[in-house]
Amino acid sequence: MEELKKKIREIPNFPKEGILFYDVTTLLKDREGFRQVIDTFADRYSGQNIDKVLGIESRGFILGPPLAYQLNAGFVPIRKKGKLPAETVSISYDLEYGSDSLEVHRDAVAPGERVIIIDDLIATGGTAAAAAEMVRGIEGQIVEMAFMVELEFLSGRDKLNGLSIFSLLKY
Repeated sequence: MEELKKKIREIPNFPKEGILFYDVTTLLKDREGFRQVIDTFADRYSGQNIDKVLGIESRGFILGPPLAYQLNAGFVPIRKKGKLPAETVSISYDLEYGSDSLEVHRDAVAPGERVIIIDDLIATGGTAAAAAEMVRGIEGQIVEMAFMVELEFLSGRDKLNGLSIFSLLKY
């Protein structure tokens, strides 16, 4: 996994002074690195009867479909408010610099379906916690929250009360 970390570009002072940004696009563009990421997730969830992989906008849209394909599962996008055309459920949540909202189609997950929620990175955990709360609200059974990168020093997993969490790379 250390080799994968070397493929992530670190950009100081972005998006503002004092922040070190972990740019995963440099890992995603690397064919061997990207394959290793998807294969590692697929190996982890193989044989667990996953019905749906839910990807959080926007990089969860990159990781979710190939993982869903490997697991013979469906893919469901969790979108920013106002982007989905049919009836949705929505949740608003606070960020360190304001607030935001997420939505999913009301019929995207049937009660009891086994799901994984995936995103590229967990930092403070607000977005992931909101996604999990929304999926619980439509009675999806969250098998695990999956992240390519976890910034452990920000303690985001603390907001995911009682959920199983898997992070491929930790900083």
